[in-house]
Amino acid sequence: MMKIGVISDTHIHDLKQGARLAEMLLDNWFADIDMLLHAGDVVNPAFLDLFDGLPVHAVRGNMDSPLGEAPLRRILTVEGFRIGLVHGWGSPATLEQRLLQDFHGLSLDCLVYGHSHVPACRRTQGVLLFNPGSAADRRGEPVHTIGILDVGESIEGRIIAID
Repeated sequence: MMKIGVISDTHIHDLKQGARLAEMLLDNWFADIDMLLHAGDVVNPAFLDLFDGLPVHAVRGNMDSPLGEAPLRRILTVEGFRIGLVHGWGSPATLEQRLLQDFHGLSLDCLVYGHSHVPACRRTQGVLLFNPGSAADRRGEPVHTIGILDVGESIEGRIIAID
């Protein structure tokens, strides 16, 4: 079984604030994760370095520098499952439909995305759609959230409120 921590839309400008968030996550919900996924809008890429020792996979969001090293999207294979990772763009109302179309034909088992700051964990068209929400910028949501993907015989997601 592999346990993957998932975050998005952290919008870290101040690395001191980022260090506090990373420490809180690593001391609690991410204490035993095997890998970290960040679905974009990191803002300060040095934030990802705070997860030293973990494999970290990130994509670039609309608030990230276009000169950054992170790609706009990627596909990872974990324990035989194909996981798409993308930030997303445009209106939240049709975000999932656009993302599914963007990855059409690529045989995903799970699609991790961000952008909307709205947590989601549901299956559609045989794909687990998973948005961890935001651990740092909840916008209109009642709580800050993160996600966990448990990958073993199947791939399952959990949204966790951290407030």
